[in-house]
Amino acid sequence: MTLRLREVPLTLEESEELIPRRVAEELAIPVASIGDLRLVRRGIDARRKSRILLVHTVEFSLENEEEVLKRCAGHPRLEKVVELFPEQVTRIAPEHRVLVVGMGPAGLFAALALVQRGARVTLIDRGGPVEERVPAVERFWRDGTLDPENNVQFGEGGAGTFSDGKLTTRLNHPLTSEVLRTLVACGAPAEILIQAKPHIGTDRLRLVLIRLRQKLLALGVEFRYKERLIGLEMRSTTIQGGLCSSGTHLPCDSLVLALGHSARDTYELLAREGVRLEAKPFAIGLRIEHPRTLINTIQYGLSDHPRLPAADYALAWNDPDSRRGIYSFCMCPGGEVILSSSAEGEVVVNGMSRLRRDSSYSNSALVVTVRPEDFSGSDPLAGVRFQRHWEEAAFRCGGSDYYAPAQNLMSFLGGKGSLRRVSTRPGVREADLTTILPAFVSEGLRRALPHFERKMRGFISNEATLIGIESRTSAPLRILRNAAGESLSHPGLYPVGEGAGYAGGIMSAAIDGLRVAQFIGEKYIQSKQQESL
Repeated sequence: MTLRLREVPLTLEESEELIPRRVAEELAIPVASIGDLRLVRRGIDARRKSRILLVHTVEFSLENEEEVLKRCAGHPRLEKVVELFPEQVTRIAPEHRVLVVGMGPAGLFAALALVQRGARVTLIDRGGPVEERVPAVERFWRDGTLDPENNVQFGEGGAGTFSDGKLTTRLNHPLTSEVLRTLVACGAPAEILIQAKPHIGTDRLRLVLIRLRQKLLALGVEFRYKERLIGLEMRSTTIQGGLCSSGTHLPCDSLVLALGHSARDTYELLAREGVRLEAKPFAIGLRIEHPRTLINTIQYGLSDHPRLPAADYALAWNDPDSRRGIYSFCMCPGGEVILSSSAEGEVVVNGMSRLRRDSSYSNSALVVTVRPEDFSGSDPLAGVRFQRHWEEAAFRCGGSDYYAPAQNLMSFLGGKGSLRRVSTRPGVREADLTTILPAFVSEGLRRALPHFERKMRGFISNEATLIGIESRTSAPLRILRNAAGESLSHPGLYPVGEGAGYAGGIMSAAIDGLRVAQFIGEKYIQSKQQESL
């Protein structure tokens, strides 16, 4: 039997070598009776800034486990570890062909799970491999030369390739550990297996993507870069293949549609093909950037400490008048605000951090909920047009050369403040940010900021800069699917991940990709069994 004890505390000055003693003290047992102790989770408790704690979850065995469990019955942080047995993997016959469209986390993990089940998998993406994406993006940030097919949004790894690389998710799903173990096997730091808030960083993620590609190639996955889906091949109402921008026809028995949230031309294709879509809420707003040491001081009471990472935060307020949620999103400690445009004449920003999170700045999106009724939501593509309208306004406001419009926070709130130095490349231009936002978003942010200040004293500061526009927090529509992951209108089509409206971030998208692979395996085995009856 294995036991688990949560929230084992250490001060910043104490070594993890003291953990066995803390466990022994907590359970009133000899240290020598503890065996096979391993650390499974590490987090930070900064609620008391005068005494910040590192808190740990550990698993271990004991010589007299039953006696200790009986004596400690009712202990709120002690529990038996329930052993989970590996799930039986459904095998797919090798003649079953799967076309996976999109090389973001959903597409990559779907491809991995499908080829491991025996399917023949072809993986396509409109962009290039990560070795080509990085120079193309760096060129865009240097001089504003945008490649519409190979940028922050499109290409191997999806939008997450240029992000903080967060691996947190609200999903409490058993596949979480499978995703993390796969990433570690491909070069991610082993620390992500125990961190309470794991992240991989854009720099390490690029290496992981190359090694994951090598793994998939070794298993037999066919990669096709710079191939965009431009048509669905149908027989009756069932998917039979995809037509690509190169003119290539790729036949398949199942088509996994792992789009990113910026594949707007593919959304238009799906609408023309009659695929069932619906508008969904999303959020838009601005990025706020502070000095990293300021956020550290607010959160920790310390500007820096060798055992503390760059501080993060999460803020939320529900406006009682508009009934809109206003919240921080995709916080990037020790990161930078990046230009994330994917089409000419549009400016959109996001956040990115490296593994060490050692930039001088920390940033987060501050966004306001947008409802379908805000953009005539009866048309599934109306949300796309809404995003595009405000991104084009941001482009013009920034000078029409991919500089981002920016404003000092105090100035945005009606006071006096001058534009500070920021991390964004190629640069920013001072602007009135109300001109690039719907009125309800500007007003919502102004109403929410005093509430955020009460939660984080010093958040409203002359050192803070707002940069716009943050408009791609999630997909503006959903590609409808049934409980088995299949399109409601097109059998054989499997919408998956963030661009389909079913995930939000690297982890949830990867998990969704694994789940869709399970669905395909189950359906194919069931259909084969029915044929044999």
